[in-house]
Amino acid sequence: MRKPIIAGNWKMYKTFDEAVEFVESVREAVPSDEKVDAVICAPALYLPTLVDLATETDLAIGAQNMHFENEGAFTGEISPSQLEAIHVDYVILGHSERREYFNETDEAVNKKVKAALSHGIVPIICCGETLEEREAGQTEEKVSNQVKAALQGFSSEEVAHMVIAYEPIWAIGTGKTATAEDANHVCGQIRKVVEELYDNSTAQQIRIQYGGSVKPDNIEELLSKEHIDGALVGGASLQVESYLALLDKI
Repeated sequence: MRKPIIAGNWKMYKTFDEAVEFVESVREAVPSDEKVDAVICAPALYLPTLVDLATETDLAIGAQNMHFENEGAFTGEISPSQLEAIHVDYVILGHSERREYFNETDEAVNKKVKAALSHGIVPIICCGETLEEREAGQTEEKVSNQVKAALQGFSSEEVAHMVIAYEPIWAIGTGKTATAEDANHVCGQIRKVVEELYDNSTAQQIRIQYGGSVKPDNIEELLSKEHIDGALVGGASLQVESYLALLDKI
């Protein structure tokens, strides 16, 4: 049985003091990591402090993005070696906002996944379709192509330890949520792609999250579905009460 993973994506929210107060409030309250992986992906300049605050607790800290090079003249970027040095556990890669606003390509995502793995950081690889693509019946093609591109060149063992997050773009921050059945169908399609690229064992090991207006009142139904192993959560991860409520539903 795959262990659920709930990852909060704070995006560009919270001041430093707010971030510290949040982690101090939840670090001892999250369920055991034997039951669920509880993750907070915070703004980069807070990461060293939050990692220290979460040390020896069941809360993991992740980054929201990184460059694929270890060092170089890339002003404003953060390297995988820098994240490794401060003991970051996870990194979100290929989020739709990175793709849309910062021109991130499938090729770049693949390079970032490779870099993350080489530094012992678990990649949370995002994929998802726009409303126009959904209405045109292109969801499976779009998501499948993104997954294939992201996983190109990796071994089955490496893929088994990755996390994929299906985030329909039309459901991010809109209050709209795919039905649990629709979300499960696409997550099942992702698992099928992994099986076709590798084998059934790999497909059954990789964890697939759903993201898109996930809240405490819909998380149970989502997690009851066969192919949904957790959630990548935006707004509901910003408040202590709602974040812990998500974890308590596991």
